[in-house]
Amino acid sequence: MQKEQIIEIIAKRVAKEFKDGDLVNLGIGMPTQVSNYIPEGINIYLQSENGMLKMGPTPKKEQENSRITTAGGAPSSILEGGMFFDSAFSFSLIRGGFVDITVLGALEVDSEGNLANWIIPGKLVPGMGGAMDLVNGVKKVIIMMEHTDKYGKSKLKKQCTLPLTGARCVDLLVTELGIFSFKEGKCKLMELQPNVSLEEIKSKTEADFEICLN
Repeated sequence: MQKEQIIEIIAKRVAKEFKDGDLVNLGIGMPTQVSNYIPEGINIYLQSENGMLKMGPTPKKEQENSRITTAGGAPSSILEGGMFFDSAFSFSLIRGGFVDITVLGALEVDSEGNLANWIIPGKLVPGMGGAMDLVNGVKKVIIMMEHTDKYGKSKLKKQCTLPLTGARCVDLLVTELGIFSFKEGKCKLMELQPNVSLEEIKSKTEADFEICLN
């Protein structure tokens, strides 16, 4: 499966978690794609931590405005009634508990809901960014990531091997294979993605998990 297809599958499923009136923060990278799949009839407020509220979908090439970008610098758009503000106000929303959901990417998630998403030791990175604030200040943390890395190894681990962003902070994990929930340090498989078998998930998942399929 092509990477673009994987991202589309994950982003569409994440967008189904939103309900009318939610204030939702989208992290950099893969999470920004969720803005392209908001269900019709759902009125939500997408926030970007660089200072934008009512962020819209990714614009077409000819409609890009270099002054409207995501926190990662990718082209974005703003919907009617949207607003721009400084980082201080943006993080006041986050730290003050006003954001209902954050959607973040990840390098690793483990069976207890620990999250590692900011650094691979030895690689140069600008810093943790806003993820540390988001996993502590937002009501619900949704992680979207590919189920395995480029070597085919599970990114849903028994225990994270990379430096943590937050401990037991993940509420929901969505991959191209399944949807997992985390509560009280336990991982539960809640749903299979279309055309995915339980056997496939078991074979590609390092973490222990309970099966709670409806």
